[in-house]
Order: sequence, then C-alpha cells, then structure tokens
Amino acid sequence: MQELPVVVIGAGPVGLAAAANLIARRMAVKVYEAGASVGANIRDWGHVRLFSPWEFNVDPASRKLLEAAGWAEPDKQGYPTGHELIDRYLDPLAGTVELARVIKYGAQVIAIGRRGIDKVVSRDRELHAFQLVIRDRDGGTRRVLARAVIDASGTWTTPNPAGAGGMPADGEEALADRIAYGIPDVLNRDRDTYAGRTTLVLGAGHSAANVLLDLVELAEQDAATKAIWVTRGRDLSRVYGGGANDQLAGRGDLGTRLRQVVDSGQVELVRGVALAGIREQSGRLLVMGETPEGGRTVGPVDRIVACTGQRPDLTLTRELRVELDPWLESTRMLGPMIDPNLHSCGSVPPHGHRELSHHEPGFYTVGIKSYGRAPTFLMLTGFEQVRSVVAAIAGDMVAADDVKLVLPETGVCTTAPAGTAGCCGGPAPEPASACCAEDARAKADGQEGCGCGPAKLPEPVTNSSCCGEVA
Repeated sequence: MQELPVVVIGAGPVGLAAAANLIARRMAVKVYEAGASVGANIRDWGHVRLFSPWEFNVDPASRKLLEAAGWAEPDKQGYPTGHELIDRYLDPLAGTVELARVIKYGAQVIAIGRRGIDKVVSRDRELHAFQLVIRDRDGGTRRVLARAVIDASGTWTTPNPAGAGGMPADGEEALADRIAYGIPDVLNRDRDTYAGRTTLVLGAGHSAANVLLDLVELAEQDAATKAIWVTRGRDLSRVYGGGANDQLAGRGDLGTRLRQVVDSGQVELVRGVALAGIREQSGRLLVMGETPEGGRTVGPVDRIVACTGQRPDLTLTRELRVELDPWLESTRMLGPMIDPNLHSCGSVPPHGHRELSHHEPGFYTVGIKSYGRAPTFLMLTGFEQVRSVVAAIAGDMVAADDVKLVLPETGVCTTAPAGTAGCCGGPAPEPASACCAEDARAKADGQEGCGCGPAKLPEPVTNSSCCGEVA
C-alpha cells in the first residue's frame, strides 16, 4: 500500500497545489486531468478577470517549485484574468520537472472504489487499495491503484439547471441550443451570438455580474444589444456587495459597477421570479416564472445565459463511503460552516483534513467541489485544504491540524434571521463546537457526542467577523 501513489483528480490550481505538497513530502503522486491541458475548466472562462489578486492565487508549495525553476512571480497586487492565471502560473507550474512527469492529460476518472470489495464490506476495508477507472482519449478504459485519493475535479462541467426547483424547467432541455451555462465570452469568442440581440441573464452571483457588464459594454458598440436580468430573490445586496468595505477591491468594484448599470437603466432588472418554463414563440424565447403574486412572463428574448451555479458529480464516488451535507452536497462537516442559508459575510472558519474527511479512510474532496453547491469558495481556501490533507496522508498530524485560514471579508452582512441580534450567521452551528470529526458526526446525528472529551471551539478568524460560527 505504501508503495502506491496518491492520486490527484484534476490539474487545476488546487489539484496542482495538492501535487506540489505531495512532492514536497517526497510522496509518489499521479495527477489525472480529463482535459487536454492544465486548467481546462478555467480556459472556458479565461476572459474573466479574477477579483482576487495574485497574492491569493499562488500556492506556497507550488511557489517553491516554480522559484527553483527560475519563475518570475507576477505583481502580487495585480488581478489576473483566467487566461493569465494559466499562462503565468499554471502552465509554468505543470511544466516543472517534478510535475510534468506525473500529470496525465485526457484521462477522465469515471469511478472510484476499493480493489476487490464494494462499499458494503467493512472488514479490513482500509487495507484494500483504491481502484480508479479511467477513460482515455480513445474511449478505452483502464484501472489504476492508489493508496489515497484527493478529488480536486471541481464542479464547472456540471452546472445547475435554469429551473428554480433544481431540475430543468419545462422546455429547457429542448431549447438547450439557445441557453448558455456559465460565463460566455460576450465581447470576443461569442460576440456574434450576442451582438444585436436580447439576452436574458439568470442568477444573482458574480458570474451573472460579469456577463451583464460585458453585455452593457457590447451594447455601447451595438445599440441593438439588450440585457434583461432575472433573479429568483429580491434582495441583491450579496451580489452588489460591500463596495469600498470589501477587503477584495475587485469584488467590491464588480458589485458597484453592476448596481450603476442597473440604476441607469442599461440593464432591465426583474426580481423575485422563479423560472418554471421556457417556450419558443415566433423564433424567440419566452420565459415563464412564478412570483408570490402569481405567474409572470418575461421576453421575448433571443438567448438565455443561466448563471445558476454548479453542483458536484456524485456518480464518481458511488462505491465509496462518502458523507455529504444533505442540502449543500459538500462534505458533511463543512456544510454548517459555509451554508448560505445561515450567513453571507464571506468568512469561513479554518478547516482542513478533519472537516474534509469521510468514512472512507484516505479519500478527500477538496477545492470548490468540497463546497458542493455553496457558491462562496476562494482559491486561497483550497490551498490550505490540500496542505492539511497531504500532511494527514503523510502521517504528520501536528502539521495537518495546524490549519490557518484568513479570508477577505465581503463587507456586507444581510441575512440576519429573527432573534439573532443583528448577526448575519445566527447561532453557531453545533458541529462548529465539536472536538473532532467523529464528535461532529455524532452531534449531527442527534447524539451528545463521541465521548472524546469536552468540545473545543475553533479559534476565531483573525479578521473582523459578524458570522455566527466565528466566536
């Protein structure tokens, strides 16, 4: 078992960071990337400028590999686009001698299990190596063995549907050729699709903000271009953000500019509509929604961009004993810390291998996939996640438990439920007071705890916070 490699799924920023940490600890590693190159998912939205500067987007272990290869680090205060992140960081990192020989491209992991047993078998389970089924570029499959698996495959390729109920709206699948999911390149690659047409943008997050601002810029070049923004909720303070109070200036500026184009009438805003159906009429699209007052039809429009977030692919781990938050589909321990129903402050308590573990020893979900359907992940979080996870796999529990994570505040706190005395997070969730992963699981199941000892509250995040899970 010790002679087998640790397998990392995905060659994005967090996957490569995991590999760099494994190499730093002189552990055998294999990285399997479904795409044809590093950062395949990022290339799809490479035109978008990140709202976090370079200083938050370079993993410490990766930096050491790059510096040894003569890499010149970009200005830490600069804000890269997705393409710049690849060209100036991920490509050079994947090209280092240490990483180039362990990354396999065009290798899609389609299933993970234990060699010789299924998920029902408990006896000596941890003594059976992981077995991964990989589909290669030619469509053939093969199997590889691993001592541990770090899943950093992300969620970009599994977007949520446009339908408000989590399932495709009526007509959505039949009209899929006129619906884009994610962040199309409105100003360049996809310009001909959107110029001179009316586009309905669905969603109330940063992806929607980027698309809407690009459509406004396109309208300045082609006056026939129009944008309609439809949101399910009525409170837009999260996407508008905290402006100058946001500790990430790029994130604050994005929300401020969006508010300005809405207030100026450059974008038509329709709030409080839950999308129920899409139908074609005279070659254009009508969107049917539900509101508290009754039904509402929006349109006609030519295109729809669904910025409705992503969800994890759960088929990959069908034969593993994974434990997920019932509604976020994040790792179960992490769920209460990131639940958007509880807080919107942007602060997340430090977390590492314990919160990312499952009942399957040696398997970890990291990066944005560890957040499930929660939309608040920052790259900085993933770097600290994999540092802790790799230390745990190596048996260095002191380093694994020494988790430090300080995230930039959004400057907005808006979801104070009744009785929380103005705190956006509400009462601290019970799992946050657990002394270990088993203690939290026991409490989540309604028990008093695992019996390990008194609950120990996590140390407060060092930046100012208003969220309930932070002491």
